[in-house]
Amino acid sequence: MKSQITKMERTPNLCRWTYNQTLAYRKNAWENEGKSVSKYETNALLPGWKEDKPELRDVYAQTLQNVQERVDLAFKAFFRRVKAGEEPGYPRFRGKGWYDSFTYPQPEKGGNLVNGMVRLPKIGDIKIKLHRQIEGKIKRLTVRRTATGKWFACFSVETEDVPLPPWKDGAVVGIDVGLESFATFSNGETIANPRFFREEEHELARAQRKLSKAPKGTPDRKKALKVVERVHERIANKRYEFAHQVSHNLVDRFGLIAFEDLNIKGMVHNHCLAKSISDVAWTMLVTLTSYKAASAGSVVVLVDPRNTSKMCSRCGTLIEKSLSDRVHNCTQCGLSRDRDWNAAINILRLGLQSVGTGSRGSPAL
Repeated sequence: MKSQITKMERTPNLCRWTYNQTLAYRKNAWENEGKSVSKYETNALLPGWKEDKPELRDVYAQTLQNVQERVDLAFKAFFRRVKAGEEPGYPRFRGKGWYDSFTYPQPEKGGNLVNGMVRLPKIGDIKIKLHRQIEGKIKRLTVRRTATGKWFACFSVETEDVPLPPWKDGAVVGIDVGLESFATFSNGETIANPRFFREEEHELARAQRKLSKAPKGTPDRKKALKVVERVHERIANKRYEFAHQVSHNLVDRFGLIAFEDLNIKGMVHNHCLAKSISDVAWTMLVTLTSYKAASAGSVVVLVDPRNTSKMCSRCGTLIEKSLSDRVHNCTQCGLSRDRDWNAAINILRLGLQSVGTGSRGSPAL
């Protein structure tokens, strides 16, 4: 229904207003009075804000409280980074278009699934396509809008602890991720780099040129922006699907999977390689493989990447190489092997060394 679409579009905007008001209140309280404001104190401000801005009544009360919880979490993350000596990044105000989700913390009071519909308090019953059947008790529901205007309902559920399967007998593998090949296995197999962004780069550039020429605030600019967002979404979907397929194949085939523990944030500071590194999404592969392995009877280990490319996998001699050197040639034992394959064997060796008898029946390797 059009009225429901209107409510769903308005809800993130009202949540964004609440977020910015909460952030401003906490910021001013600290700067003017040196006072730290808690989440519960900001919750008490909501009734007064509803008096001044009646449209806030169109948003479920606990959804607005969750907005203030997000502000509280942003401050906690800020102080944690300050304490750790990291670059802190003070919580920022959300501009237009930078708030695209809202949450129902207690879906038992709403958010129930009934006959293929999801019940959203203050909005109504919305038809939903279930990705898979929901098992367990729904504890939280987050409704998210993509840049291209698609809506997704993300359920957090509580289930009984399921015993994890014991480590499965099977092959072990070390994986060296790279730009030349997406991944090289310690058994010599390689997975080609799909380069999704590079494939779409010319079309994206063409769409962005049209966007830059369209006058701001015009229908033509909105239309051009949608085209740009659609290309970005297509690239992200392809990359995500590819990572799912590779990770599924890995946990099906191998009992132990060793990756390098790479500092991706540090690596993208190399401006010559940043675009290519972001395109391959190594972190996504490791994350998906790790959570799938837990329920498939496999073990994922992350090893120190230092010298995995330099060290000879046969004799252990360190051989200096530049990025352009694609073959490992050992001056001591004479081994000549593809650089990435050599690194993958070293990664597997380190992975095997790091795993001993332990919890959940992991192998004594």
